[in-house]
Amino acid sequence: MGLSPRETAVLLLNKIHEGNDYARARKQRFCRSASVTKMLTLGLSAASTVILGLQNLNTWAGLAFALVAVGTLLGAVEPFFNWRSRWVLMEETQYRFQRLADDLEFLLASTPADDLTHDQLGEVFGRYQAVWEDLSRTWLEHRREPAPSTNA
Repeated sequence: MGLSPRETAVLLLNKIHEGNDYARARKQRFCRSASVTKMLTLGLSAASTVILGLQNLNTWAGLAFALVAVGTLLGAVEPFFNWRSRWVLMEETQYRFQRLADDLEFLLASTPADDLTHDQLGEVFGRYQAVWEDLSRTWLEHRREPAPSTNA
């Protein structure tokens, strides 16, 4: 005999919270990576432009060209990793897990223990599986897309 509906609900709620924690951690990592890459690119571009304005200093001009090269490299790497879209994907996933947890908590709070059924929990579990399925599908779609061109 399996778990009672109440025990099944608690197990499912824990799995939803784990999924939400996963999405939150990944979202924070992707947000940080997107922000650092963007700030480095902007800083290097600004520094190289200022340094190139100091035309009579060969050392500075060499440094500026090195910064331009590194800035160009970062500009090429960022679209490949696509940190921003991955960050937004985790934001959406986290929202969906939180919404699912709220719905399950409401179901538990509003349904007497004897009236809670595995069928009700099966519907919630199906939605839980759909979140993971959508996340995986979207992740693969993003990885299959060619990097956007930076020549504009």
